[in-house]
Amino acid sequence: MKKFLFLLFFFPLISGYSQNLDIRLLRDINLHRNTHLDGTFRTITNTATPFAFGTPVILYGIGIINKDKDMKDKALCIGATVITASVIATILKNTVKRERPFNSYPDIQKETSGGGYSFPSGHTSDAFSLATSVTLAYPKWYVIVPAYAWASAVGYSRMDLGVHYPSDVLMGAVTGAGSAYLCYKAQQWLHKRKNK
Repeated sequence: MKKFLFLLFFFPLISGYSQNLDIRLLRDINLHRNTHLDGTFRTITNTATPFAFGTPVILYGIGIINKDKDMKDKALCIGATVITASVIATILKNTVKRERPFNSYPDIQKETSGGGYSFPSGHTSDAFSLATSVTLAYPKWYVIVPAYAWASAVGYSRMDLGVHYPSDVLMGAVTGAGSAYLCYKAQQWLHKRKNK
């Protein structure tokens, strides 16, 4: 009971502090950005959806051409991961209904499209679901490093361009990476059952 009362009393304080920290970090990133890089960050942010949904399709096509069942299975798992992450992010957005930072704080400079609700970042979720699922399927340093560098750049671009809070990006990364891990484990479990 004491823990419950403690949380009940301190939650508004913690929540308020978190929101203040969120907007302070966003202002540091967005208002002090190098505006010459806006075009670069718009390009990076616009790669999230095509890369996330296109990569499994391309891998599956290569698997068909090469008659490589393992590659086709991996492509299906990667595709399932991206779809799962996208669905979870959409459900969370419509449940939490957090306003975009540029709507709540007029000083935030919106430099790219960002409609609908803010939490979590769908672009970041897509990017981290792809990065994590690809690195689980192909655990080589030359896959892992560029995949996570790209996913991190997508997440950063959403803050730099003023359309997401840092907590939106963090939750998007957790949603994407978590979806990838769960889909990977589910695929392993299905393979074990099928082999029995």
